[in-house]
Amino acid sequence: MAALPPVVDATAWRKELDELRAREKAATRELDAIAAQRRRLPMVRMPDYTLVGADGPVRLADIFDGRSQLIVYNHMWDPDPDATWQCGGCTSLTSSYTRLDFLAEYDARFVVVTQGPIDAALAYADRVGNKMTWYSTADSPFGADVDAPPGGGFAFNVFLRDGDTVYRTWHTSGRGVEQLTFTFALADVLPYGRQEQWQDSPQGWPQSPAYSAWLDSPDIARLYGPAAQSEDTDRR
Repeated sequence: MAALPPVVDATAWRKELDELRAREKAATRELDAIAAQRRRLPMVRMPDYTLVGADGPVRLADIFDGRSQLIVYNHMWDPDPDATWQCGGCTSLTSSYTRLDFLAEYDARFVVVTQGPIDAALAYADRVGNKMTWYSTADSPFGADVDAPPGGGFAFNVFLRDGDTVYRTWHTSGRGVEQLTFTFALADVLPYGRQEQWQDSPQGWPQSPAYSAWLDSPDIARLYGPAAQSEDTDRR
């Protein structure tokens, strides 16, 4: 059996919780300060790119769909035409974004852009049950210009539109991406955390290799793909 946290009375527990809460509040204030600095970043004017969506070619300025702000998740893509699955991390991450209509109240939109050909990208989105709007940069330098080249990594990019002119305002990749999903935040408040070996945990806590608990692309398809959706409809 895994090790357990020490058992104390409610007063002692509350004292240690209050000490932790002070650090949590300090971190929250630091995140507020970081967000304030982010709002003061300069921006870079972008060329007039053309990507491809479900209805054909579309200018980057039109992907905003009339809004002034755009979040793009650059989804990694395996160019092998026989590849059944794409990046498990990207697939798992984007599967968590299921209700994005609230962004309209912020004059914003959130889409996926990938290096894959649009037909293959849309087929993959359907296979794994992804409901986001996808675009392809396969025939455009857009992906490479925003640090997501063919064969390259994943990224978040944010843009601001002024009329037909688009500006790049922010970018992150690597562990910066995990700050924009609830999945790791929920795992981190569990008593055993993410249970990954790189984390600082007490002696005896269950730990596994990094990524071992992450859902892979087949898992996402099983949980949210067409078969799962059909079963959910049947239950109703």
